[in-house]
Amino acid sequence: MKPKIFIDGREGTTGLQIDARLRAREDIELLSIPEELRKDKAARRELLNVADLVFLCLPDEAAREAVSLIENPHTKVIDASTAHRTAPGWVYGFPELCAARRGEIRQATRVANPGCHATGFLAMVAPLVQMGVLSPEEVITCYSLTGYSGGGKPMIAAYEAADRPLALSAPRMYGLGLSHKHIPEMMAQSGLSAKPLFSPIVDDYYAGMAVTILLHGGQLINAPTSEDLRDMLAAYYQGERFVTVASFNSEKMLLTSGFVETNAHVGTNDLEILVFGNGDQTLITARLDNLGKGASGAAVQNMNLMLGLAESAGL
Repeated sequence: MKPKIFIDGREGTTGLQIDARLRAREDIELLSIPEELRKDKAARRELLNVADLVFLCLPDEAAREAVSLIENPHTKVIDASTAHRTAPGWVYGFPELCAARRGEIRQATRVANPGCHATGFLAMVAPLVQMGVLSPEEVITCYSLTGYSGGGKPMIAAYEAADRPLALSAPRMYGLGLSHKHIPEMMAQSGLSAKPLFSPIVDDYYAGMAVTILLHGGQLINAPTSEDLRDMLAAYYQGERFVTVASFNSEKMLLTSGFVETNAHVGTNDLEILVFGNGDQTLITARLDNLGKGASGAAVQNMNLMLGLAESAGL
């Protein structure tokens, strides 16, 4: 019997992307709710309890309410909101993050899908903390450039409006209070005890992102060089399908253009780590699709693991 899947909040950006990734699959049964009932609590409750696995693509409070409606102990949940990313009893859905995580996701009934900025940050920082290269007390500086689709339907509409203001044609910094909603999961999953300095930036393109940290020798334990850091990350992710580490000071970029494009992996579930540096000063960037490995792709990857399907199915 095919597992039944329900997307609660399918009309949002992440929900639509998950739906698009699942529509063509023949190994699952995708449940739907009539348009006129999509906000009807009784109708949603029924589907939430009939489904083998539910995606929650909702605002935080609505996601918490949806979980409270689930009475079937066999219903598995993947929450794409921020609501449960640091909540007890929920597994953080980044399979490549540590050796035990993939197995934990396979056994989980409640999985919190990571935030897009957090995914890039953790892919770089968590291994360095685990390998003893970065102290948990180190304050990490990070900036992240992303396409406007990460802001959901309101931001997409604003950027694609015919009469939009000129300001939307330039990169725009936000999260200026240095308390972005992804910081708690960044700290909880990286092992950092010090709050990172994080500056997100949205720009005038639809999808793709590059999350970057800057390190110098004085921050690192046992003085690894820039190339050493690249080799450590490559060893950490050896054999992974979706997370790869490029060669040090990638010649393809340095010799051809000298630029790192943020939209290189749009439409994929790939995350690529790039390491540049001169030995003592190092720039590490994670490139991914904010709607792919940063949202819907990661959610489908987690679904595959939770249901015992091929991890890369549909991706």
